[in-house]
Amino acid sequence: MDTTPINYSDIPPLNNEFFEKAAVAWPPPKHQLTIRLDADVLAWLKANGKGYQTRINRILRAAMESNPARRSSSVPMPRKTRARAGSK
Repeated sequence: MDTTPINYSDIPPLNNEFFEKAAVAWPPPKHQLTIRLDADVLAWLKANGKGYQTRINRILRAAMESNPARRSSSVPMPRKTRARAGSK
């Protein structure tokens, strides 16, 4: 390795403005879950070897990004209830 010192003079110093604009690194954290897939779908995903879970994530991300965000409700919808036999 060369023993000549590295010239850092063209790199601006990191100040508070830099850190205020800094963002969280990609990719976002993953969550473990259980999912049920049709056997033929799973076979198709696994046919290309390792990384089928990553492929599932990429397929779902593409679907998510191609559809506009739906309005979410912070208040849950009321549950439908059936009248019990004999109640008024």
